[in-house]
Amino acid sequence: MSRRIREELAKGHRPRNGNGQKPQPGYYPGFSTLAQQKYWDPKTRKVILDRVHNVPPIRFFTPAEAELMQAICDHVLPQDDRDEAHKIPILPRIDERLYEDRHDGYRFADMPPDPEAYRSGLRAIGVIANHLYGRNFTALTPHEQDLIMKSLHDGKPAAADEIWGHLPIHRFWMMLVQDCVEAYYAHPWAWDEIGFGGPAYPRGYMRLENGSPEPWEVNERRYKWEAPDTSVSDIYEPARSPIEHPSHPRSGGAK
Repeated sequence: MSRRIREELAKGHRPRNGNGQKPQPGYYPGFSTLAQQKYWDPKTRKVILDRVHNVPPIRFFTPAEAELMQAICDHVLPQDDRDEAHKIPILPRIDERLYEDRHDGYRFADMPPDPEAYRSGLRAIGVIANHLYGRNFTALTPHEQDLIMKSLHDGKPAAADEIWGHLPIHRFWMMLVQDCVEAYYAHPWAWDEIGFGGPAYPRGYMRLENGSPEPWEVNERRYKWEAPDTSVSDIYEPARSPIEHPSHPRSGGAK
């Protein structure tokens, strides 16, 4: 472990990748989806601009739960390569969904309603943190937090069996990850990062073969990215078979 890594861990910071923080990370420097907004219809333009300018307040989570959820979101989908002014608000979007009780209209028979599942899952993570380290999750080092998150991913929590007994851990994990991913990649700044040209309506696309960029898009420019030395999420592990891999909590089940 390098000296820089040890120093950042001692301060409780997650070591960043060597490319530093940017207004726009990713392989498409200079590309802006929002620069194309004049080609969108008014309704589409309003919906997308709202995602940038109207971040919803925290109304579902308590202050303590929100602090814990923010730490968890920072592990599920880190934004260490984004500067503070361009971090995508994941937590507020999840909070909004739960506050408005939005869902797909069904859930697995062994899953509680999503709001209850989140409160129980956060409580279980707190129990695990105190069981292993005697401190709240938010007071742990990034590496300790990573280990707890990996235990959820692996379905091998160290504690809180009484909670996981009525909250299937693999379904909770998949719901958490999907909520984070949906909130992140619904934002136009994430579209800039992956080179997505934005809504096709009403203009449409013309270059549908060979992966060629549209005239308003830019060519991909790759750079090397490596996970922090202390991360456990970048460790290669053979994928489980489809039989072993649990399905997503909102992909089917009892209505």
